[in-house]
Amino acid sequence: MTSAAAAPASRKSGGGGGSSSISMSQQNKLDVRQHLKRLNKPPLKTIKSPDGDIIDCVHIAHQPAFDHPLLKNHTIQTRPNFHPDGTKFEESKRVSGQKARSSKPITQLWHLKGRCPEGTIPIRRTKKDDILRAKSIERFGKKKPTNIPHQPRSAQPDLVTQTGHQHAIVYVEGDKYYGAKATINVWEPKIQQPNEFSLSQIWILGGTFGQDLNSIEAGWQVSPDLYGDNRTRLFTYWTSDAYQATGCYNLLCTGFIQINNEVSMGASIFPISGYRESQYDISLLVWKDPKEGNWWLQFGNDYVLGYWPGFLFSYLTDSASMIEWGGEIVNSESDEQHTTTQMGSGHFPEEGFGKAGYFRNIQIVDGSNSLRDPKGLGTFTEQSSCYNVHSGKSGDWGTYFFYGGPGRNPSCP
Repeated sequence: MTSAAAAPASRKSGGGGGSSSISMSQQNKLDVRQHLKRLNKPPLKTIKSPDGDIIDCVHIAHQPAFDHPLLKNHTIQTRPNFHPDGTKFEESKRVSGQKARSSKPITQLWHLKGRCPEGTIPIRRTKKDDILRAKSIERFGKKKPTNIPHQPRSAQPDLVTQTGHQHAIVYVEGDKYYGAKATINVWEPKIQQPNEFSLSQIWILGGTFGQDLNSIEAGWQVSPDLYGDNRTRLFTYWTSDAYQATGCYNLLCTGFIQINNEVSMGASIFPISGYRESQYDISLLVWKDPKEGNWWLQFGNDYVLGYWPGFLFSYLTDSASMIEWGGEIVNSESDEQHTTTQMGSGHFPEEGFGKAGYFRNIQIVDGSNSLRDPKGLGTFTEQSSCYNVHSGKSGDWGTYFFYGGPGRNPSCP
């Protein structure tokens, strides 16, 4: 098997009084320009990716996170104080010359055209069209507030499905969790409607599933509305108020502080798996630094990407109360039928390796900052005839599951 890798504040538009000489459309253009200026910091180097993305190498101290009022005098933590016990982490070996550069694995498509220098971070440039696809500047880069994650043991099925979001997940709850890990098979599922998406991720959850939910999320997604195409992209998300006002995808608001110059949030992952072809996966680890209280994100064995400062959250300042792993899609039922948007590979878990999507070596971080297998794993899906999940245990793969499905089919109307 092969592996791919070892709330923005926006100015309100003019107040609508007759004295305003600026039309709403002109005001909107001005707002969009100002928002682009806030997001797209002046780069020290620019890389044009083969997929059309522009990657800006921005000085680490000039990234969007530091627009947050509480981060004005923040000292960047250049490395976590602690890694969870049992983590593989290779300190980057600083070797000069072309040999070291050419030996780096290609994990994102833009790497084919260059790398960002030390002291900078790679930021996918936001374009005007990206913002215009959103319902408003305020909602750009955010999940819908109605998208509250399900609480499998207590939520009513109709409450879960009324938002149009469907899942195939495994989960643990009932303990204190300080992080989670998984190796996630990477695919390029087909999306029926531009306003739908398909993702596969880890959820770190705290609080109740009402107005005060805290969530840290990381994985891959295909989201035409957000990115303007159907490519599979690495993403993160956070919220401290159930997706209402706080948080966003990637670096599209203040919050997440990136320290890594190799991996770009929101950039496309390369290569990806094919049906009955080579399989690729990415490993993600999220954990809480016991000393500073920040939540860190690691990609593969080599890349500590950055951290969410603990003060962003309420419940997650202590610990998470639930961890979920798996897939999620949006079913907009545009033609009054179930969407054909695929989850995972677009094939059911019964098909197994090389055909169905998988998560393997899923683990949680416990109170002693150690990685261990999850105990009392539950599974959940709204409509198993559309998307399903099957879990198991084995030697090399530890705790794993296959998941996903095609959406609409003869059994899924």
